[in-house]
Amino acid sequence: MDVPMSRPWIGLAVLALPTLLISLDVSVLYLALPQLGTDLHADATQQLWILDIYSFMIAGFLVTMGALGDRIGRRRLLLIGAAAFGVASVVAAYATSAEMLIAARALLGVAGATLMPSTMALIRNMFPDPKQMGMAIGVWFSCFMGGMTLGPLVGGLLLQHFWWGSVFLLGVPFMVLLLIVGPLLLPEFRAERPDHPIDLFSVALSLAAILPVIYGLKSLARDGWQPVALAAIVAGAAIGVLFVRRQRILAEPLLDLGLFANRTFSTALGIMLLGGVVMAGLSLLASLYLQNVAGLSPLSTGLWLMPQNIAMVVGSMVAPALARRLPEGTVTALGLALAGVGLLVVTQVTTAGSGLLVVGLVLASAGISFPMALTMNLMLAAAPPEKAGSAASVSETSGEFGIAVGIATLGSLGTVVYRSVLAGDLPAGTPAELVETAMSSLTGALSVAGDVPGLLDAARGAFTGGLNVVGAVGAAIFLVLALVAATTLRTPATAKTPVDAERPA
Repeated sequence: MDVPMSRPWIGLAVLALPTLLISLDVSVLYLALPQLGTDLHADATQQLWILDIYSFMIAGFLVTMGALGDRIGRRRLLLIGAAAFGVASVVAAYATSAEMLIAARALLGVAGATLMPSTMALIRNMFPDPKQMGMAIGVWFSCFMGGMTLGPLVGGLLLQHFWWGSVFLLGVPFMVLLLIVGPLLLPEFRAERPDHPIDLFSVALSLAAILPVIYGLKSLARDGWQPVALAAIVAGAAIGVLFVRRQRILAEPLLDLGLFANRTFSTALGIMLLGGVVMAGLSLLASLYLQNVAGLSPLSTGLWLMPQNIAMVVGSMVAPALARRLPEGTVTALGLALAGVGLLVVTQVTTAGSGLLVVGLVLASAGISFPMALTMNLMLAAAPPEKAGSAASVSETSGEFGIAVGIATLGSLGTVVYRSVLAGDLPAGTPAELVETAMSSLTGALSVAGDVPGLLDAARGAFTGGLNVVGAVGAAIFLVLALVAATTLRTPATAKTPVDAERPA
């Protein structure tokens, strides 16, 4: 049964369910990892795969699932993904070995890849007016950030009273509710086109291109410059070239490259990607600073980081309201400029500057929430309605790449600065056998600081110097992006195109 378009906001409330689920699922696993690692006898490598396989599979299958939703129907794919996610969550909760949990997390990733493009594509269809679509995306983004904020608190309560598998079962009621109310409250849309099957060779090429690159970037961030990681990135990029060439010759490509010819779409995508790069790198270093420089516990660190999530929720609601009165490019530019100011504050943080760091993070998070809420709107509006799923999948894939690239590049930049500064500030008489450990990372320096007077202060100062440099680089990127947004982004004419190109199913 189809929902009259006078009731799209009720449908949006339904679409918030998978959004909350995915954000909760991401944020609670880190808390459960120590317990499940002990119970399942998972070694360090297996624990890394338990964490990483989910994001690998989401990144790899987003493009495929976006195209599939365009063909078979966005609501249908959403409900299929919800059912699969619920089943895989139960399997993960009752896993009896590390290998079983890794396999369940892989299935969760594939199912998760169906949810995000489907929800965003349905929003595109349910809200053809660009201003209403902007408000709807702001609500959607607020739900996502709300889940990220509540996840550690909810997860902590569950782990205090139940076993580690309870964090996976947390999402099952959401999925059951979605399966019940989704067919009643969500409209169905699919492209009006002949039923061309998906090109399976393109699916294989997309996976072979995306997965090695994501793996390589994560490995670089974790282990530094290793030949295997570099080879994976090069191989993935080469296969990516083959993927692009194949899409150019197919009558019904898996990914319509024509989307990138739209200047608004490409600019918004670039802003999203670089914004993710900066914020991912900054968040990593900020978390390490609060724990290893300020000496806070993991729980206290989480509490200190909560204000930035709240700022994102507020900003994602304010941005669409401002966009009703000002051009979206102007609002995006204002947000990026505010984020740049926040990162300039980060450049002034000292080893005793936890409060100043939080102020910078709040300003940066509030600012970046403007483009995060509006660029998705611009991208979906720039895409033809029948390509909404593909547009959403490209956006989500860029987000996954942005996080991986940010941690790998800006994390590495922080490490380079740390080593450079510490090399000149090592206390005289530091034993040669301890120098390499201290230079490897701040964690390494903390492990041997008790044996070398003055090393602790020097290492903390060097790490803070790295944080300052990353803040400066991020500020420069955001201020340049603000100029680009102000001069380039325009609400595309296709935003006002009625949804005639699609047929309700």
